[in-house]
Amino acid sequence: MRHQVDAAMGQESLSAWSAWSGHALVIGGGGIGRALLQGLAARAPHLQLWCSQRRQLAAEEPRIAGLQQFRLDVSDDDSLRQLQQLAQERLSPLRLVIYTAGLLHDDAMAPEKRLSQVNRPALERSFSVNAWGPLLVAQAIETALPRQQPALFASLSARVGSIGDNRLGGWYAYRAAKAAQNQLLTTLALEWGRRLPQVCVTLLHPGTTATALSAPFRSGVPSQQLFSPEHAASQLLDLLEQQTAADSGRFLAWDGSEIPW
Repeated sequence: MRHQVDAAMGQESLSAWSAWSGHALVIGGGGIGRALLQGLAARAPHLQLWCSQRRQLAAEEPRIAGLQQFRLDVSDDDSLRQLQQLAQERLSPLRLVIYTAGLLHDDAMAPEKRLSQVNRPALERSFSVNAWGPLLVAQAIETALPRQQPALFASLSARVGSIGDNRLGGWYAYRAAKAAQNQLLTTLALEWGRRLPQVCVTLLHPGTTATALSAPFRSGVPSQQLFSPEHAASQLLDLLEQQTAADSGRFLAWDGSEIPW
């Protein structure tokens, strides 16, 4: 009988966000992160929204009513400990977590085109944000996740992190870090499936989106395949609302198709 009840709970859809109460957390305040918060404000009006980021908002950026913001550096253990304390004191029950932070390039690093361009600092920085970041965030917020209610932990991965789909090579650090994220969160989904069976862990490929991360690399992308942050966020939220706890551990593209590991 207990097994039947647990199975039924695991099949409960996440689509009733409009009735959910508690808290929702988006890690990362970039284009997709801000658009996800806007979407969640409309879809889940009874959830208190939280956003972590490393920069101050520009004056022209739209504000979201009631949004609580705090600074987080996923590469810094002290900052992660502060997140853990916040989760314990203020975020329970934490119903939705979406990790959107990502690092592909900046003034000090760029995607490698050949082996000679690979260097240790870039590898370590990429893994710190793209692979270890979501797992360490999951560790920090775990105590705030509900035991008796459906909850969702999602993280933006990337199709280039698929080993089976790799046909072009290059981009060593970013590809490897995203592949590592996939393995780490698959392992997490298996553990939480035993200890937190109401939590669904989902890895998401948002498609090529017009953000600062993709800006130097999208000149050859057809316009119909380049999504605005708002369109990408809407597609991702549509997809996430269809998931159940029984779907935990899937690697999905924005259109719901499975991506090979």
